[in-house]
Amino acid sequence: MSISDYFNGNPTLPQEQDYVLLDKETLLGLVAAILSEQDSPGLKERARLLKEAVESLDSMLVNTGREELPVRVNPFLEEIQQILDAYTYERSRYYAERLQKGLVEAKTNDVNDINLRRWKDYDEVFTDSLWSIDRRDQSGAHLGWYWGNYVPQIPHQLMLRYSKLGDLVIDPFLGSGTTLIECRRLGRNGVGVEISPSTAVRARELVEIEENPYNVTTLVEVGDSQCFEFRKIIEDMGRDTVDLFLMHPPYHDIIQFTSDPNDLSNARNTDSFLDMFGHILDNTIPFLRKGRYAGIVIGDKYSQGEWIPLGFYCMQKALSRGLKLKSIIVKNFDETKGKRNQKALWRYRALQSGFYVFKHEYILILEKR
Repeated sequence: MSISDYFNGNPTLPQEQDYVLLDKETLLGLVAAILSEQDSPGLKERARLLKEAVESLDSMLVNTGREELPVRVNPFLEEIQQILDAYTYERSRYYAERLQKGLVEAKTNDVNDINLRRWKDYDEVFTDSLWSIDRRDQSGAHLGWYWGNYVPQIPHQLMLRYSKLGDLVIDPFLGSGTTLIECRRLGRNGVGVEISPSTAVRARELVEIEENPYNVTTLVEVGDSQCFEFRKIIEDMGRDTVDLFLMHPPYHDIIQFTSDPNDLSNARNTDSFLDMFGHILDNTIPFLRKGRYAGIVIGDKYSQGEWIPLGFYCMQKALSRGLKLKSIIVKNFDETKGKRNQKALWRYRALQSGFYVFKHEYILILEKR
């Protein structure tokens, strides 16, 4: 079996990069031999031999034709080095026992598939509240053609942290289909609702282009999320609740997406925008499963010489509906289509008018109590 074949059947592991398949029986035997030693010199000698075998991919560990375990080499070697560097026998043994548990046990929770016994394998998963993303992912069906869509790394990260394989993810502001493309990649069922019929057609085309290795269902629906029949679509998916909502509403009127008066980008003023957003919360959050999450991606705006804290206003709308705030993530952004090739002009305007040029947006993480 190749490492690719293994990962196609084991999506709980984070990525193929840097993994090797090692003979399970031999590997566990070498670790058990470490634990069989009754003194520090013997234990560390056994650990040293294991380290050498993994570093060299010794023939007794690879291509044996027997049951295999995927091991990410660098974190695994770091754990062995901890055994070697420990000052006491007790501490070395503790690290060896932890290493063994990581190979034979999984420790997950109700929200995601991350195995905390092997948490060092998941360095692709963000845990800091400041996200600096150099460039958007444009692989596969992520073409970046739609003005105002969020970078694919956002739904990718949020699904890794707040959903499991086979879960149901709903995006009430689908846009170009970014969320559903990531659903296919990560093995989540997904529904996206888009108010613009023409945008929905293009999104559906792109989502269908993306491979579907886990055979999940991804649906693109046309409708106004303020009144869309989410209950029916959820029941049609064979569910009664949603595991994760991802929302990337318009930042009010910064970009006008359609001429539809029910489009949030056409709201008359900030209060009207927030009322409309509140209607969408009322039409979605009741279906969110208790203990599960909603991610809201939103930025602020500047109008008539005043900073409008749209992100915090939206957060208050969510909190007023009983959601619990878990995190506020600040994500960078640099060039938007509206500001591309106009950096000097925006800098002049900022100096002239006393404001700062927007370089960030918020990702609000909220839990259903």
